[in-house]
Amino acid sequence: MTLAQPSLQLVLGDITTQDVDAIVNAANSSLLGGGGVDGAIHRAAGPELLEHCRLLGGCETGQAKITPGFDLTAHWIIHTGGPVWRGGQQGEPELLASCYSESLAQADEVEANSVAFPAISTGIFGYPIHAAASVAVNTVRSTPTNVSAVRFVCFDEETWDAYETTINGHSA
Repeated sequence: MTLAQPSLQLVLGDITTQDVDAIVNAANSSLLGGGGVDGAIHRAAGPELLEHCRLLGGCETGQAKITPGFDLTAHWIIHTGGPVWRGGQQGEPELLASCYSESLAQADEVEANSVAFPAISTGIFGYPIHAAASVAVNTVRSTPTNVSAVRFVCFDEETWDAYETTINGHSA
């Protein structure tokens, strides 16, 4: 299959209900669940996800690991550990970009055609939404992948606005 830039989709909604091959979980390093999108995915996928994640030995910031989707519509869950925002001068943009590129690499491993991403690191990890959206969109656009469709799933209007501005090339 020839690598091409995936089509980008933008939706306001719940990542756990997306009808895609894989969803990405903005996980903590333990992969054992938590708050925000991580907790929502663990609740929706069912207790088997936690059992499976216990076997993975955690996930370093910027890396990604994959599990079955269990009770979700998505066949796969790609878990990635986003960086905590510390002002932007401690490698945060590179680590966040790595979350997206490593997640796409995991999707390619299981031949996923469609992937839904949350706004990684923008919740409790404090990454500024416009900066995060820029990293996300630019990384997905520049990462070689066989994934044909990437859906950015935004939890609220502010996040949707930031991604819509970035995708359409308007300055924030």
